[in-house]
Amino acid sequence: MVNTKEASATAKNQHHHHAHSNPYERPPSMSFGQQFKKFLYNPETGAVFGRTASSWGKIGLFYLIFYGVLAALVAICFWGFFQTIDPRRPTWQLERSIIGTNPGLGFRPLPPAENVESTLIWYKGTDRGNYKHWVDSLESFLRDYRTPGATPGRGANIANCDYDRPPEPGQVCAVDVKNWVPCTVENFYGYHKSSPCIFLKLNKIFGWRPEFYNDTNALPEKMPRSLKKHIKEITNRNELNTIWVSCEGEYPADQENIGPVTILPRHGFPGYYYPYENSEGYLSPLVAVHFERPRTGILINIECKAWAKNIKHDRTDKIGSVHFELMVD
Repeated sequence: MVNTKEASATAKNQHHHHAHSNPYERPPSMSFGQQFKKFLYNPETGAVFGRTASSWGKIGLFYLIFYGVLAALVAICFWGFFQTIDPRRPTWQLERSIIGTNPGLGFRPLPPAENVESTLIWYKGTDRGNYKHWVDSLESFLRDYRTPGATPGRGANIANCDYDRPPEPGQVCAVDVKNWVPCTVENFYGYHKSSPCIFLKLNKIFGWRPEFYNDTNALPEKMPRSLKKHIKEITNRNELNTIWVSCEGEYPADQENIGPVTILPRHGFPGYYYPYENSEGYLSPLVAVHFERPRTGILINIECKAWAKNIKHDRTDKIGSVHFELMVD
């Protein structure tokens, strides 16, 4: 009898063991919490997040090798790329570049940022709080010109250039801010007297060389008569190597209301500032356009142009000229 009972118990245990080890048998049901704990760590297999230490080691080694090779390939590509470019010279220049060969003309001060599409300079000359934005904007723009040391690399390579004294290789020409009087910060750039100053600059194009209108007998027909007269009065032939600048009212009514206009320190951008070659500390030459007595209370459309044989004027493409409006209350 005893042997029969022991045999029966042994058979039951074996049946119970086989029932749990059968892969085709549905596993015992567990709650979500029990399943999650088992996923985090399974004490039966030692798996963490569903993987054993051996499995984690294999997959970790695979990704280490994969990303290591990938990083090496990227590093080699970047190294090869930087061997082909010069950080100071663009690979594509002039006709082959997106910028092209026709520089644009820009003006300062610009309207507030919230009116980014606007080209209107509108203020009340008797209200300091009203014209403060324009004065502060100009002062911010001209800070590098007033303090040359603020421009990286600018200092030892600055040269006092002239038409008969161009810069040496590696030098940059100084921009003499003293010649802008009365367009100075001490004079609030004329805004407090309702005779504002607008500064113009030619956009930089690497390697571009201007072709000057230096033949007084071959000036373009569309050039303003006042500018032609000024050019013909120049006695120093070297000074004719200038990118000339003109500013006038766009329409007949604007020409009547604009009043006297003076361009300082000369009627354009001297040729010795060109070509632009991205030398350290280079600052674009500027001209200050002083509107001495514009008619108040009326909006005046103004168009300024840069004049050289290889500068075309197209307001749509914003090349060679700039348009803005001035209104002084």
